[in-house]
Amino acid sequence: MNEVKPNFHVLNEEIKKKIFEEAKKILSEIGIFVENQECSEIFKNEGFSKKENRFLIPPDIVEKCLQSVPHEIKMYDREGKQFLNLQDDQVHFNPGSAAIFILDDETGELREPTINDFIRFTKITDLLENIEMQSTALVYSDVPKEAQDWHRLYIALMYCSKPIITGTFRKESFSIMKELLLKFRTSEKDLANKPLAIFDACPSPPLKWSDLTTQSLIDAAKSMIPSEFVSMPLAGASAPMTLIGSITQHCAECLAGIVITQLTNKGAPVIWGGSPAIMDMKFGTTPMGAIETMMINIGNTEMGKFFNLPTHAYMSLSDSKIFDAQAGLEGAMGALLAGLTGINVVSGPGMLDFESTQSLEKLVVDNEIIGMVKRFLQGIEIHEEPFALNILRDVIETENFLSHPSTLKYFRKELFFVSPVIDRRSRDSWKEEGGLNIRKRAQKIIKKLGLRKPRTPIDEQVKKELDSLVNENLK
Repeated sequence: MNEVKPNFHVLNEEIKKKIFEEAKKILSEIGIFVENQECSEIFKNEGFSKKENRFLIPPDIVEKCLQSVPHEIKMYDREGKQFLNLQDDQVHFNPGSAAIFILDDETGELREPTINDFIRFTKITDLLENIEMQSTALVYSDVPKEAQDWHRLYIALMYCSKPIITGTFRKESFSIMKELLLKFRTSEKDLANKPLAIFDACPSPPLKWSDLTTQSLIDAAKSMIPSEFVSMPLAGASAPMTLIGSITQHCAECLAGIVITQLTNKGAPVIWGGSPAIMDMKFGTTPMGAIETMMINIGNTEMGKFFNLPTHAYMSLSDSKIFDAQAGLEGAMGALLAGLTGINVVSGPGMLDFESTQSLEKLVVDNEIIGMVKRFLQGIEIHEEPFALNILRDVIETENFLSHPSTLKYFRKELFFVSPVIDRRSRDSWKEEGGLNIRKRAQKIIKKLGLRKPRTPIDEQVKKELDSLVNENLK
């Protein structure tokens, strides 16, 4: 069967080549600041020169390291079954990571999350069909601060079987997190062959890789666990004001990450990603729902695809403080543009208020938006030819398309069937059912999902082993 699929671009091939060449010049003439001692030793052993406190990365090293990066990453679920593939234009969504607040879906109030909030959030993520990955989405404080990163991974593994986006807050946490992941694999080699988690690593703009994030890259590369670059140029504040300038800086920072990973362990898997923004000059904020922020994300992704790498971006989120029309319009616009760009890993469903807040109501609605986006990306399928002539011959007298064989044959293939969160009933029917707005409908779905069993219950023996490991490390 043939499809006519939609797509678009913000950069042409000539501009991508110029960005690449300039990014290499930035790395070779300005260089990057690296805090991490192990990385510094790697660079010294390679003979990299320094300019003040920055390492200068030769262009030929950049090009050599690009050649060894895998062009696809297959992600597996908790049970070791292949779940999705990060390559080409395959698009997968996950809630963004590390929100420090939750918008209570019962009271509508903003508050700090608890472990129970994250358990509930994770259980519902597990059941949302169109959100194919989970994340360590909330930071809760009812565990010791030293355990906040790895404990979130523990909860995610306990209550959801989907692949996970996570990350470290402390260098010492990586080994614990790897131990948690190994409870679901037979060996380190098995974990490398069937990755269950992706570790975010965020360079500090402009052109800095901190001790923590660099160590995360090195530790993940040694274990062949995927790293996801989350470069965050802020146009006008920590990056050039021009969108093309921010895209170029992002490119340089990610290329430096590739050099670090490939010099650590040739062939280590990475994802070319980011969470850029513009600086709102009126309010001094960093709007993730701004159209210019989305344009930078799209340009960044196109550069990742220029290198034939798996890609990531923070989109489908909103700067609204509550779940309202702004949350819907910014989330939907971001999700559709991310889909059209073919971003492999899209973080942001459920997120509000400049990435600081998670909302279960928004997450449920975003799941519906993503379903629509995925239907749009399927394009218009050519089922048979002629397209309409024979059908019209059959029904021209009766005009009864509803009972025509083609309608019965194709309506399930052609239509995306929305959940009750989207209302398509008549006004009278809507009133009879209580006249609920979208927030109230989302709340009803949240309650129903909260009563459902997990898609795949965790093995009891593995659960005991996880609990034992967690209790040992909490001591």
